[in-house]
Amino acid sequence: MANHSYPILCASFNQDFSLFAIATRDGFKIFDSSTGRLCYEQAIGAFTIVEMLFSSSLLAIVGAGEQPSLSPRRLCLFNTTTGHPLRELNFLTSILAVRMNRKRLVVLLQEKTYVYDINSLTILDTIDTAPNLKGLCAFSPSLDGCFLALPACTTRGSVLLYNVMELQSHCEIDAHRAPLVAMVLSSNGMYIATASEQGTIIRVHSVSEATKSYSFRRGTYPSTIFSLSFGPSMEIPEILVATSSSGSVHAFSLGLGISQSTAGQSSPQKLKKKRSRRSNSFLGSMMLESVTDALDPAHHNVLHNAAPAGVKSYAVIRKVDKITDPSISETLAWSLFPY
Repeated sequence: MANHSYPILCASFNQDFSLFAIATRDGFKIFDSSTGRLCYEQAIGAFTIVEMLFSSSLLAIVGAGEQPSLSPRRLCLFNTTTGHPLRELNFLTSILAVRMNRKRLVVLLQEKTYVYDINSLTILDTIDTAPNLKGLCAFSPSLDGCFLALPACTTRGSVLLYNVMELQSHCEIDAHRAPLVAMVLSSNGMYIATASEQGTIIRVHSVSEATKSYSFRRGTYPSTIFSLSFGPSMEIPEILVATSSSGSVHAFSLGLGISQSTAGQSSPQKLKKKRSRRSNSFLGSMMLESVTDALDPAHHNVLHNAAPAGVKSYAVIRKVDKITDPSISETLAWSLFPY
């Protein structure tokens, strides 16, 4: 894709980060995240959304509107095995985001969100939302903690959390004073991380209790946060990464970060003990030598010049079974998309 003449319209990972999709005005391609091997391609026109369901043959794709048959108001469920559409859903306004797990299909419009049973495509619920021009949302695919996060307001950084399996609102969290620009749920639905238009503070809240657990300072000067991503974990995620318009990747350790509920209770000896564990921590083992500490070195590391400044990028930390490059951690690998 690096030599392709068309600009990238969207880039996305599947739910476990084992595959990623790239869409251009020519079509879309799906690659293996570990090897970069091309797994599937379709040159049938321009797409702005390519959403995968784990490693299955089911895709949810939305056209860019450059061809009459690829309307941005039409969602196509596509079978990569047969190369043919399975079903199409039409909406009154443009589709801004699509999310899936093995039970639910979520379609996000500017002021409405639809929840479907993915097997029967029956509408289960319709959520009236605050105007969401950018299609900002977060989704946890786990069936046990399947939450959808949406902006609850256009003037401040409040988040609406909706239980997609139980089809009911869970809570609303006032995370920032400024409007939201990025958010992500951990895969198990236990935590949500958010950033506002200011871009200096990233906050992590517990979903079940709707309480603030961590607050990380990305930097002193404002910057646009492009993406947030938790590292893989079955229980409490240990890593949170963020990309921004500065071109750097910031990595925060939740294991070493100071919880807001106990920040004033930690003694200097306890904090020193936390910092001394950095070299043996999950974060310390996966960061490259070129990464330098910034601000509090106990739980914040920065990879400078990871992407060109101002270029939108999306970073994740994913689990891999086999690593051939000795410079990469045995259990983790970076994936970074500038586009």
